[in-house]
Amino acid sequence: MSVLRIGAGAGFSGDRIAPAVELAEKGNLDFLVFECLAERTIALAQHARLKDPASGFDPMLERRMRAVLPITARNGTRIVSNMGAANPQAAARLVRKVAHDLGLHDLKIAAVTGDDVLDVIGPCQLDETGSTAAAMGKRLISANAYIGIAPIVAALDAGADVVICGRASDPALFLAPLVHHFGWSMDDWTRLGRGTLVGHLLECSAQVTGGYFADPGVKDVPNLARVGFPLAEVDEDGNAVITKVAGTGGCVTRATCTEQLLYEIHDPESYLQPDVVADFSKVMIEQIGPDRVAVSGADGRAATGRLKISVGYRDGWKADGQISYAGANCVARARLAAELVQQRLEDAGIDLIESRADLIGYDSVPRPVANEQAAPPHEVRLRFVARCKTPEIAHLVVDEVEGLYLCGPAGGGGVTRNVGEIIAIASTLMPAKSVRTSFEMLETQDAVA
Repeated sequence: MSVLRIGAGAGFSGDRIAPAVELAEKGNLDFLVFECLAERTIALAQHARLKDPASGFDPMLERRMRAVLPITARNGTRIVSNMGAANPQAAARLVRKVAHDLGLHDLKIAAVTGDDVLDVIGPCQLDETGSTAAAMGKRLISANAYIGIAPIVAALDAGADVVICGRASDPALFLAPLVHHFGWSMDDWTRLGRGTLVGHLLECSAQVTGGYFADPGVKDVPNLARVGFPLAEVDEDGNAVITKVAGTGGCVTRATCTEQLLYEIHDPESYLQPDVVADFSKVMIEQIGPDRVAVSGADGRAATGRLKISVGYRDGWKADGQISYAGANCVARARLAAELVQQRLEDAGIDLIESRADLIGYDSVPRPVANEQAAPPHEVRLRFVARCKTPEIAHLVVDEVEGLYLCGPAGGGGVTRNVGEIIAIASTLMPAKSVRTSFEMLETQDAVA
C-alpha cells in the first residue's frame, strides 16, 4: 500500500523556521504545508493591503521560502501554504522572484484566489453584531471565506510545485494533497473525514510534538529547545502515523495527539469543514513506537453547503499603558495607580468606550483573585487598557499612565505605551456556491516582475 509523507512547516504566522528546514531536509516528504493564518491575521493583512496594495501577505514568506525552496526543489517536495493571506497573487510573484534569485528555473507556483468575498458580503448578518455587513459602512475592511480543497487540488493536478492560498480551511491545506495524490473522490466522505483528521493533527506544527504541551514535572517534554515539527505517513485509506524526524526534540505520544485532537473541536461528531463534516467520535489513537502514533477511525458525511466567512472591521483605537511596581506592598501601590488613572480620565471628561486595569502576575488572568490570603507577589505590572473612539483620545490615556512616574505611587518604573487601531472580527455564513475560486499559475522561467 502506497504511503504519502506530509509535514507541517508552520502552525502560525510567527512560527519558527529552523524546524521546518530540518523537516524539509530529513523528512523525506512528498508535501510540506505551512499553515500561517488565524482569525485576526487575515483581517490585519487586508488592513495592510489597504495601506499598500503590493502587501497583504505573510511577512515571513520570503524568509521561509529562501530557507526551504532549495531543499524542497532538490527533493521533489511540493509546498502548500496560506501565506498568501490577503494577497495570494503578490505572494506568488514574490515566491517566483525568490526561486529565480536562487537559480530554481523550473518551478510552477500557483496563486489560489476567490476567498475574498468583500464585494458580496453586504446582505449577510454578522453573528457577533446582529447587523448586516453593509451596515458597517466604511468600518468594514475585509470578508474572507474559508474555502475548501477544490482549487488547491486543481493547482496540484496542473503540476504546481508551490500553491499559495489566502483564507482556506486549515485542514484543507493538508487534505488537498491527499486527495490529489490518492485520487480520492470529492464525495468519499469517509476518506475526506480521515484526511481532515490528519490535517487537524498537523495544522498547529509543534503543538502535536510537545510544544504548547510541556508542563515541567507534570508533562515533561525532552529537548524542547530543539522541538521537531510533525509529519504524517498516510495510507490510501486515510489512516496515518503521526511522527517526527529522528533526533529532533519534543515527543509524539498518545497524550500530545489527544490534546491536539480536542483542540478547537466543539462537537467531535460534527467538525464542520468546507468539504466534509468530519466525525472524530470514534477515532483511535495508539502508540506503536517511540514518537510514532497511529490514528484511525475518523469518518465523515456530506458538507453543509455553507462556508464560514471571517469579517474584519474597524472598532476604534486601543490605548495600552503599562508600569511596574515591585517590593513590599506592590499590589496596593499598583491598585492605587490604576484608580488614579481612571479618576484623572473621568475628571478630564475623557469618554472611553470601555476600559480595564490588570495587575499582570496577580489578577490579569484569574479575575477576580480567588484567594486574597495567598502570599503576595514580589512584583506586579499594571496594564491599563482602553478602547477609544479616536487616536487622540487613546494618546491621552497612555499619557496618564506615563504621568504616574512622578504623580503616582512610589516606586513605579518601566512605562511602555502603545496606541493602535483595533481590527475586530465577526463571522457569518454564505452559500458555498456563491464563492468562486480559481488559480493562476506562474513559472520561474517567466519574466520576473
